[in-house]
Amino acid sequence: MTNNVSRREFVKLVGATSLLAVLPKSFRSAHSLKAITREWITTGYEIPELVSFDNTMRDFMQARNVSGGALAVTRNSKLVLARGYTYSDDYEDIIVQPTSLFRIASISKPITATAVLRLVQDNQLDLSAKLTVILTLTPPSGQTPDPRLSDITVLNLLQHLGGWDRKISFDPMRSDFAIAGALGVSLPISKTDIATYMTGQALQHTPGTTYAYSNYGYSLVGQIIEQITGQAYQDYVNQKVFRSLEVTQTQLGRTLPEFRLSNEVKYHSQYGGTTVFDNTGSVVPQPYGAFNVENYDSHGGWLASAVDLARFASTFDDPSTSPVLSQSSVNMMFALPENIDPGDYVPGHKYYACGWEVRDWGSGFRNTWHGGSLSGTHTLMVRLWDGLNWCVLFNQRDDPSGLPYGEIDNLLHAAADAVSSWPDHDLFDEYLLRERVYLPIIIK
Repeated sequence: MTNNVSRREFVKLVGATSLLAVLPKSFRSAHSLKAITREWITTGYEIPELVSFDNTMRDFMQARNVSGGALAVTRNSKLVLARGYTYSDDYEDIIVQPTSLFRIASISKPITATAVLRLVQDNQLDLSAKLTVILTLTPPSGQTPDPRLSDITVLNLLQHLGGWDRKISFDPMRSDFAIAGALGVSLPISKTDIATYMTGQALQHTPGTTYAYSNYGYSLVGQIIEQITGQAYQDYVNQKVFRSLEVTQTQLGRTLPEFRLSNEVKYHSQYGGTTVFDNTGSVVPQPYGAFNVENYDSHGGWLASAVDLARFASTFDDPSTSPVLSQSSVNMMFALPENIDPGDYVPGHKYYACGWEVRDWGSGFRNTWHGGSLSGTHTLMVRLWDGLNWCVLFNQRDDPSGLPYGEIDNLLHAAADAVSSWPDHDLFDEYLLRERVYLPIIIK
């Protein structure tokens, strides 16, 4: 090999592994890395009728120098497109497959909500059950809980109506230093430390009255699942949700780079931050230590592929065939939240249901979706009223050009509108089999 070998010449060699792993040491020097140029590489089966999606992903990623992306599209619950996209000059990046793992951030919330509704469906939990009856929450010594804490229900937590408001106060899931200092504990802090600290804090709203997005509320939901089932949160979700869908590789992510999996993308950010894993004050890349992914589990900690999420989203297209939730459970998942009177709802307005953003026009015209965002991660899962769904994942969030990442939603809608003839094939069996045996799918 010589230093002018292109990335594409390595594709057949590396599959889903890092390019760094197959290179001699001479390639790993800073000089060698500087000589690499970005090249556009796609993986997965090319579907000519759906080229508008490929073009959209190429233009979006190249305009922002995003090195890794994946897209899966379903129509009437069939997987019609699954693609991986790589545009990298970093030999530690993998060649992204449709089945490559990404941190999915807050797309973890609809997964957690689904697990709770499965508990309800199996008569193991009631949505009206009170938080403090299920979990023992003890404040720091000398502090008293807000008396309204005992009024919070499981449904309040799922609909972000628990009463915490990070816009007025703070997000405790990103307050590691303040919590460690207040409790007199060393970094890294635990979910138990966070709950202890928060039990001594006042609520900003009366439970059930005001929508305020709360990562902490969903952290408590994960702990409720563990308390009710006697299982680890990850184990219950995998057993009752993902494995019933034949999805086998989903797991909770880990923060530090040494724990990155062989088929997991590398996360990129232009920013650094102080590590929350020790008291050294070291500055680290934001995705690898400036926040604690392990603490995010039920609100933002899952690893999944675009194909995994497409399978998950499509199970709600026809609840009569879903192995996860019944029709009545799905109706509850997407129903108006407690703080909106049905008589006051204006059709087409957005609301947050149990783990999903919803826009409902009535008569079956309902769109549902959820996004995810962390430093090094940007994700979106969309379900449309006409049977079309997509899941798109990126390994970068911040954008030096200043272009908004929310733009990908509108661009994918336009890509769908450009399709004149939809294929009728279903690629789920093919891709889920490859996930089970870790077969790379390399197509130039």
